[in-house]
Amino acid sequence: MPSVDPVIARALTEDEFVRARRVLMRRDPKLAELMKRVGRCGLPDGRTRDPFAGLVRVIMSQQLSTKAAETIFGRVEALAGGRGGLTPASVRALDATALRGAGVSRPKIGYLYDLSDHVADGRLDFPSLDGHHDEEVITRITAVKGLGRWSAEMFLMFRLNRPDILPVDDLGIVKGMQKLFGMKSRPKPRTMVRLAENWRPYRSIACWYLWRI
Repeated sequence: MPSVDPVIARALTEDEFVRARRVLMRRDPKLAELMKRVGRCGLPDGRTRDPFAGLVRVIMSQQLSTKAAETIFGRVEALAGGRGGLTPASVRALDATALRGAGVSRPKIGYLYDLSDHVADGRLDFPSLDGHHDEEVITRITAVKGLGRWSAEMFLMFRLNRPDILPVDDLGIVKGMQKLFGMKSRPKPRTMVRLAENWRPYRSIACWYLWRI
């Protein structure tokens, strides 16, 4: 089994994702059935996406369905110049009235501007995040208004491909774990941590599969 640095867990390569999948399947028969049904883990696909646009997408996703969030994200992207046009400068230049017209709530407009400012002045430096451990990355991202721990965990999983993230506040993970283990009620965070112990150090991969159910 590949070792994982206890301080800074680097992103997994595609081959390591395959090996991690095999480890999880050996350890957890219930999870193995799900993994066989779903197939390849799609987490590596997010690694190549622009990190700034990724956090804009995270902000849009807060308290909205996936479909609604994607629709609004597409409108904001169009306002910023189309696909690939989302930059700190282009977002900061967007008029609040135009953003409201695109469906962005007033609080989220403030979040977008604050994110743009943090990236523009270097307080949030994406290239340097690979060199920091998970909790430090969370600290840096949550310094931006509107980006909480869940937002940072999504960034760690989908953009940095950190292997051992367990977002216990994510409803999809809560319900996925409930269904996987046949539980009558939704599990509490401490129960989730206990049930996921056998998935270390690949809890991110296991969670990706939980989202599928």
